Amino acid sequence: MAPRRPAELYRAPFPLYTVRLHPRRPLAITAGGGGAAKTGIRNGVHFLQLEQIGGQLSASLLHCHDTETRATMTMALAGDVIAAGQDNSCHILRFSLQEPEAPGTAGKDGSGDKGARRRRGGSAGAQGGTQGRAREVRVESLQRVRTDFSPDALQKAVRFSADGALLATGGADGFLRLWEFPSMKKMLEFRAHDGEIEDIALGPDNKQVVTAGRDFQCCVWQQDQLVTGLRWHENLPGIPDKAYRYQACRFGAVEGSAGALRLYTVQVPHKRERRPPPCYLTKWDGKSFLPLLTRPCGSEVVSCLSISDSGTFLGLGTVTGSVAIHIAFSLQRLYYVKEAHGIVVTDVAFVPESRPGRELLGGHEAALLSVAVDSRCKLHLLPTRRSLPVWLLLLLCAGLIVATILLLQLAFPGFL
Repeated sequence: MAPRRPAELYRAPFPLYTVRLHPRRPLAITAGGGGAAKTGIRNGVHFLQLEQIGGQLSASLLHCHDTETRATMTMALAGDVIAAGQDNSCHILRFSLQEPEAPGTAGKDGSGDKGARRRRGGSAGAQGGTQGRAREVRVESLQRVRTDFSPDALQKAVRFSADGALLATGGADGFLRLWEFPSMKKMLEFRAHDGEIEDIALGPDNKQVVTAGRDFQCCVWQQDQLVTGLRWHENLPGIPDKAYRYQACRFGAVEGSAGALRLYTVQVPHKRERRPPPCYLTKWDGKSFLPLLTRPCGSEVVSCLSISDSGTFLGLGTVTGSVAIHIAFSLQRLYYVKEAHGIVVTDVAFVPESRPGRELLGGHEAALLSVAVDSRCKLHLLPTRRSLPVWLLLLLCAGLIVATILLLQLAFPGFL
């Protein structure tokens, strides 16, 4: 049975390029814009409060942070700090949530539309005043550092380390830059790829960094030393070296195995063809970087990848607007909605598996948010898979054995 069409959580007044969910708060942060072009399309970072209303997950707009002429294309989140990739720079923002002083006082600080809220499915023009006692979001700009120096400068990837002490950026110039956080002192800078860096993954111990580039390479680095280059297709005959390039890379935990680590990569065709070949997902050992499993994941070109906190699920978005969820163990597809957006999906993110996140799931096993150039943020719910407890399976097996013996005894008297 095909999944229901995903619910539209939110619609922004500009194209959306990135979304992140706070690990300890029921809060989603999404951003985008029209850039510097004088088209009248604004640029901003929107803060959405997530809550269960009537058994359904709903999103309300808490705050609009104006980014002037800069569209946010990439974003990383570490606690209450945002690293936003805007043009050739990384802007560091800190936000805080505050309860209003009293009912009816919201909007008196002169923030205009910054205190407005919008319920799920609301249009861009239906802003109005604050409903109820909405929390206020205050955003402070801390720093701005330039992270790309190519002629068409653009920061394409940004990632915080697990402990929040390190920030990695990569862009169109092919340079990987590592920054000490929060001082934003540059620790390391070197050319990692001949061409654009598509994605960055930081190991949990901050010792290794994985970069995926448009030069057909996916590299593992320790400091500025190349540890190894990944070769996903060496055990797959018939695939030429430059038929595919790496689109995304992410580290993930292994459910039920403390300390184990996996790396997941997405490979997409380098050239568009009338009959498009499949894209591929590959699972790697996160320490030896040997390939463990590779599976095709459809002929739609994958645009983005996300991994759930436990490492159980992989979320994929495509350039044709489709969204899929795969199980990490076998890379099997569990959920798929064709053209959920109808245009390129720019980012996907799982609802965190922390206590606030579990409260938002409403009995579902996982929830994935997707954003696209169509300005919409949509919700994808994965129903809880039905499974039998081990004791019941053992009981059924024992019953089956007894029934078989009895049937044999009836068919062949004296069998026992």
